[in-house]
Amino acid sequence: MSPLDPHPTTASTTPDTAEEPTRPGSRALPDWIAAGVTFLSSGAVLVLEVVGLRLIAPYVGITVQTSTAVIGFALAAIAVGAWAGGAAADRTDPRRLIAPLMVAGGALIVAVLPLVRFAGALFTGAAAGNVLLLAALAVVVPAALLSAVPPMIVALQLGSLAQTGSVVGRLSGIGTIGGIVATFSTGFLLIAVLPSSVILVGTGLLVVLVGVALAVLLRRRTPEMTGRLPVGLLALAVAAPVLAAVAPTPCERETAYHCARVVADPQRDTGRVLLLDTLRHSYVDLEDPTYLEFEYVQAIASVTDALAPAGEPLSALHVGGGGLTLPRYLAEVRPGTLSRVLEVDPGVVAIDEQELGLETSDELEVQVGDGRVGLEAEEAGERDLVVGDAFGGLSVPWQLTTVEALRLVDGALAEDGVYAVNLIDHPTLSFVRAELATVQQVFDHVLLLARAPVLAGEDGGNVVAVASQRPLPSAGIAAALAERGLAWQVAEGPELDRFIGDADVLTDDFAPVDQLLTPYG
Repeated sequence: MSPLDPHPTTASTTPDTAEEPTRPGSRALPDWIAAGVTFLSSGAVLVLEVVGLRLIAPYVGITVQTSTAVIGFALAAIAVGAWAGGAAADRTDPRRLIAPLMVAGGALIVAVLPLVRFAGALFTGAAAGNVLLLAALAVVVPAALLSAVPPMIVALQLGSLAQTGSVVGRLSGIGTIGGIVATFSTGFLLIAVLPSSVILVGTGLLVVLVGVALAVLLRRRTPEMTGRLPVGLLALAVAAPVLAAVAPTPCERETAYHCARVVADPQRDTGRVLLLDTLRHSYVDLEDPTYLEFEYVQAIASVTDALAPAGEPLSALHVGGGGLTLPRYLAEVRPGTLSRVLEVDPGVVAIDEQELGLETSDELEVQVGDGRVGLEAEEAGERDLVVGDAFGGLSVPWQLTTVEALRLVDGALAEDGVYAVNLIDHPTLSFVRAELATVQQVFDHVLLLARAPVLAGEDGGNVVAVASQRPLPSAGIAAALAERGLAWQVAEGPELDRFIGDADVLTDDFAPVDQLLTPYG
């Protein structure tokens, strides 16, 4: 009997009752170290997954496909890493591999930052190839390396095959807890207080330091069994933040939801453009709130011009804020207008106040929160106008497009109130058609404002849907569009029905907005 064997047997033990063969107990790490390394390596993978989505969003937007790609590649990396790590642990003493894997995985987490920024500058746009490439670059290699660590820790800790269940179960649970803690702390806390770059660099360096410390510990215990640390990757962990600093980035400021920046208009001294991720989201003239640069904003303004006599105040709800271009316009041309703006991103509101001259008041209120939740809190029958201009990445958030959401809009409107919503799509305009079919399910009167090539299905871009339970002033809206010099048309009745065709109605149970909108959906 070996003095290290915790399960002694006697010569008389029969084959049916014999203990399983043992592994040398001296290989095992102290339990707290094994638990800590498992917790950290699993948690770091989930940090990378959460932050990876934000890292690629400025280049490809945030859509269902983007989220799917990041999650899918992360799961694939976890599977490959765990499988390979377990196989390697059976062929080689894990003490040679664990510390180098930690250092390599941590260094590559740091390196993801400049890698995605350089690649993103070349592969911008929501094409499927761009999404898949950037998602793979963001997560696959470091996640696979770190996912190989837990099965190696398990192999070290197994003193006997009779302990397999308890050891594997305990360490698997600790790894899962590490992932849960990392997910919630990153999503609820870290992203709210730190830039994504700081989160990635901090996580990567922490993993590297733990890897180095583990290498020192193993070298003291069993110097002949300790693998050499990858010096090149250690250098990369130090150099990667410097590379990230010089890498091109569209981000001036990271908000809770977006990569944001404000750009001056070289053609207009007081003009400013708010960019969120890949979109020119809003245009604000700091001196003249009646100047409307974007055509779709002019189209919505034309709707408001036709709603009531000039100068008459309105009660308006704006679902989506951005630069608050339209609320400022209404406050200027219709003094006394009461506007309530629902903006999900507090960082955008801060930019509005700090760089775009926003001043809130009793007549212009901004509420930070989700548009659907804000609609549910609206008093019934109070609004003359509801404006929809919310975008999550490249599309209207799906929860604002459904029959159920539009019923909330209808409930907030007065009997003759009007809903005007900005939509965007590409040929074959599947999303716009579906959304118009949905609007028709809730409202008796619907118009579509768009350029002629869009109505013909030959082009994409922004369109504006207008809806009410009362007849709409289509002639007045057309006249207002013409007065602004917009080559937009008003489609209604049979023309609109032909445009919509047999498009599906969107509901909370079925709203594939991103798939309808994106050209590869």
